[in-house]
Amino acid sequence: MAAEKYTIVALELATTSIRAIAGQRMPDGTMQVVAFAEENASNCIRKGIIDNIDKTTQAISRVLGQLSLQLGQTISRVYVGINGQSLHSVQNRIQRSFSERKQITNTLIDELMDTNRGVVYTDSQILEVIPQEYKAGNRSEIDIVGIQVEQMEANFLNIIARNSLSENIEKCVNGAGFEVAELLITPLALGDTILGAAEKRSGCAIADIGADTTTVGFYTKNILRKLVVIPLGGNNVTMDIAKCLKTEIEEAEMLKLKYGRAWAENQDTACNNIITYSHDREISESGLIDIIEARYEEILYNIWAQLEDDNEKLTSGIVFTGGAAQIRHLTDAFSYITKCGKQTRVAKGLPGDISTAGGVFVPDNGRLNSILALLLHGDQNCIVHITAPITPAVEEVPSGEDCPTADPATNSNSLDEGSSSSEGVAQAPTEDAPKKKRSIWELFKRALTDEEETTIS
Repeated sequence: MAAEKYTIVALELATTSIRAIAGQRMPDGTMQVVAFAEENASNCIRKGIIDNIDKTTQAISRVLGQLSLQLGQTISRVYVGINGQSLHSVQNRIQRSFSERKQITNTLIDELMDTNRGVVYTDSQILEVIPQEYKAGNRSEIDIVGIQVEQMEANFLNIIARNSLSENIEKCVNGAGFEVAELLITPLALGDTILGAAEKRSGCAIADIGADTTTVGFYTKNILRKLVVIPLGGNNVTMDIAKCLKTEIEEAEMLKLKYGRAWAENQDTACNNIITYSHDREISESGLIDIIEARYEEILYNIWAQLEDDNEKLTSGIVFTGGAAQIRHLTDAFSYITKCGKQTRVAKGLPGDISTAGGVFVPDNGRLNSILALLLHGDQNCIVHITAPITPAVEEVPSGEDCPTADPATNSNSLDEGSSSSEGVAQAPTEDAPKKKRSIWELFKRALTDEEETTIS
């Protein structure tokens, strides 16, 4: 009999939507999506941070309830992504000097790690520690165990966030009736999924442009070197359109999605169309694009400001992902604005190690890359397994004249209670009738009945 497949469930608390996804690991190591559900979250999450505990809890309960119905199984725990405006990296350096040359051991490295984790940040906690290079004299190495030194320096990249960020996530998930299998740092999971090994080794950045925030990560030599969250995203573009055109947010979003582009090379000739919107008002397509371009220019300038100092190390360029990165001509706009000359691409389609089961629809436009990355990092079963009650091995109940009868002396019910004679009354054994040996099942039933009577009394 084939081994049962684990079902992994991931939950993303994004600004626009709360999303839940379930998948099963295939024999070849890939992940097959078997269920997906989402619900609007604009009234409970802002800039990736839970704004309303009660509404978020209710939304989580509903979206995981939908997922359970699709699966036909009960979900017990979920992997949850942690992201948001307060998430960022901080460099920390620890130096050690010794009275004589000392050989570096794993124990010493562990002590330095513990010292680093003991650093206190005001109203914030360390979520993850990423060791950087260690310096021993003039040498800079990732692994220096075994080297003899008189002094050394350890460098760490601490990923920190406000204490309330993780606390509120756990409060909402638990309040909805589920356990948190693990809190995964979304940008780290996303970098592992979107970027190839060669890109992370040679030097590459990833920019996740979401609704309210843009997260930038920079990798080189397979190590994350910087993580920063910029409080700008696609919603800023929508708000600009709504304010300039004096229209509703919903219509502004529709205009952005339908006509939006981050850069128009030949505006004068290509964008002379007239757009009619609410109340028969009109605007030229070039006028709308001017509004959109202005805000995207600000977002892209802020991304480049975080990467410019490492320009020479960006051998593999910049990869864009996220919902707001799906706008047309984004890479053209970045190249034109920054003049950096770096290779750029937008991550589209499902990751190579993700497939979907029949009847399951998962958009492949790059908007779900974050939750797919969370799903790929799960490794524990998230479904409730109800163990059937243990039934004792019993002898087959005899039939006919060998069938045991009720014992009136104890006034308790035996297995064959309700079996009757033609008068409807159980027949008591006569003195001449031989006593029958009770079956194992009757003894088991008798013990249960006695226990119930004792409990009631």
